[in-house]
Amino acid sequence: MAKRKTKYVCQECGYESTRWMGKCPGCQSWNTMTEEFEEKTSASSSKSFVTSSRGGVTKPQPITQIEQKNEQRLSTNMKELNRVLGGGVVPGSLVLVGGDPGIGKSTLLLQVSSQMARQKHRVLYISGEESVKQTKLRADRLGVADDNLFVLAETDVEYIEKVIEEVAPTLVIIDSIQTVYLDAVTSAPGSVSQVRECTAAFMRIAKTKGIAIFLVGHVTKQGAIAGPRLLEHMVDSVLYFEGERHHTFRILRAVKNRFGSTNEMGIFEMKEEGLTEVLNPSEIFLQERTAGSAGSTVVPSMEGTRTVLVEIQSLISPTSFGNPRRMATGLDHNRISLLMAVLEKRVGMLLQNHDAYVKVAGGVRLDEPAIDLAVTVAIASSFRDVPTRPRDVVIGEVGLTGEIRRVSRVEQRVMEAAKLGFERAVIPKKNIGGWTVPDGIEIIGVNTVSEALEECLGGASSGGSAFEL
Repeated sequence: MAKRKTKYVCQECGYESTRWMGKCPGCQSWNTMTEEFEEKTSASSSKSFVTSSRGGVTKPQPITQIEQKNEQRLSTNMKELNRVLGGGVVPGSLVLVGGDPGIGKSTLLLQVSSQMARQKHRVLYISGEESVKQTKLRADRLGVADDNLFVLAETDVEYIEKVIEEVAPTLVIIDSIQTVYLDAVTSAPGSVSQVRECTAAFMRIAKTKGIAIFLVGHVTKQGAIAGPRLLEHMVDSVLYFEGERHHTFRILRAVKNRFGSTNEMGIFEMKEEGLTEVLNPSEIFLQERTAGSAGSTVVPSMEGTRTVLVEIQSLISPTSFGNPRRMATGLDHNRISLLMAVLEKRVGMLLQNHDAYVKVAGGVRLDEPAIDLAVTVAIASSFRDVPTRPRDVVIGEVGLTGEIRRVSRVEQRVMEAAKLGFERAVIPKKNIGGWTVPDGIEIIGVNTVSEALEECLGGASSGGSAFEL
């Protein structure tokens, strides 16, 4: 008979121990160690499982003799999703989709299932959280109805595998990976062992049968996908569906993609009939901008191959406390402190007695260094209470000595700004030359932060006293 061994596994990172501990040594989380039972199987059974999961015994081959086949990607009707995936769904791939509860993961995948079914692909939607009637209610609301879309409410992985063999689908949706289980694993569904083994089973199904499988993953309070960190390493692609609950816009990002870039971003809008694509996000993010307001600048940011113009807002006010507050939404908090230190040291702005609130309008998060100069100009504009020109865009990386460093893809950024009617672009002087300037926009090159403030605010960099409120 198989022997049962007790072990304690961290539900956050998968760390295993022979005894219970209050604090996990792996991820430093408290009260995450739970007791699980491990079944010891014989060596012969383990060997046969490995052979069957590989689909037969294979021999090593020289890489020059391996035949390369260009598999056709499955294209959905959502250009935003195709862009994030790198051009479409790859047959035999395993994709993990994570996001906050109620953000729209199931809605997105149900719409994708409907679109694939209309293209005469057989799709199997497996729900472990809802009954088939509940899934039907959401499908009616979204207008989803096709004979090639099959719905199943099941959590047993072994039974799911049998159904997959019977239906022979092109695409499988598992909603969600935390609800399914394997009988061979004695721990509860959603535990580290169950999530790991179930993902391995679906990986084997995807690779041996050439079926694209999407897994829905829950997230923790910190925003990371629940379960072991190993889960993200096992799958081919990891997509995060994010957005603020009070905004209708949703952003789909790829944080891992073996078949494409991880810098792409897809933008959707949640409506009553479901998710719709936002094909021109720059116009959406700037449509509520108030012209002539102090503390507002526009920056063309690169999200993969797409240029998105967003508004950066800043509010600088005298502090009532001993330590001034530094708050950022959509930006790195440490970057705000760094840029304010550059303004104090290199320009002479006395910001140490002022609170700073900086945000990116529209719920977008920006991480690239090319937005530094726009953030700096927004802070200086709010501090001086002098509005920037409404038809200006600001691009550039700010160094610690106050210099403006060159950025990448400046031609694409300026071209997108010209399309939306902007008249001037303040860019690093070292980026001038070697590319064609679009018609209707003036290029202004700057070398330092002081020069940039002079151009954007008209003499606002003339010293510390000029910036006092």
